[in-house]
Amino acid sequence: MRAREALQFQAAHDSLTGLWSRGAILEQLARELERATRQRTVLSVIVGDLDHFKAVNDTYGHLCGDFVLRESALRLVGLMCGYDAVGRYGGEEFLIVLPGYDAAKNPQRTKDLVDVLTARPFDCNGTEIHVTCSYGVTVTWPWLDRTTIDDLIRRADKALYQAKRNGRNRVEFDPSYKPVKAKS
Repeated sequence: MRAREALQFQAAHDSLTGLWSRGAILEQLARELERATRQRTVLSVIVGDLDHFKAVNDTYGHLCGDFVLRESALRLVGLMCGYDAVGRYGGEEFLIVLPGYDAAKNPQRTKDLVDVLTARPFDCNGTEIHVTCSYGVTVTWPWLDRTTIDDLIRRADKALYQAKRNGRNRVEFDPSYKPVKAKS
């Protein structure tokens, strides 16, 4: 029984960070998209990318790079509430799913995502490493806009690249975002 549970955990979690794996976070997103459609609630999706992460590996080595990824994951998880989920989407990319939360109407939590990584340096074997992260955010009311997972990722990615173009270490919102007042 324990062996099976261990295998299930390994299949669903990233081995380095302990976050949901790419496949598992996409499954979480699918469930939350379905729930938001059924319950007529808002859903925010965020793609975050550590800025200039290759330079961390090149300057301090891969062990420090791994430490920065693990610590970044812990700091992000510390901001999650309730049904929120964060997963490792790619090398230094994170996918964050915030059900029932309109990130554009209440941007404090997205500001916290930036601040949690920049508030204090990462201490890797006595070396302070300063890390920043850029985020792209999209918000959906799926029962109104009939969005898909691919649409959400594409829109969040587009906003992420806008954050990179605008100087990094910031949050940018999907340019197609239009606040909607949902009807019950």
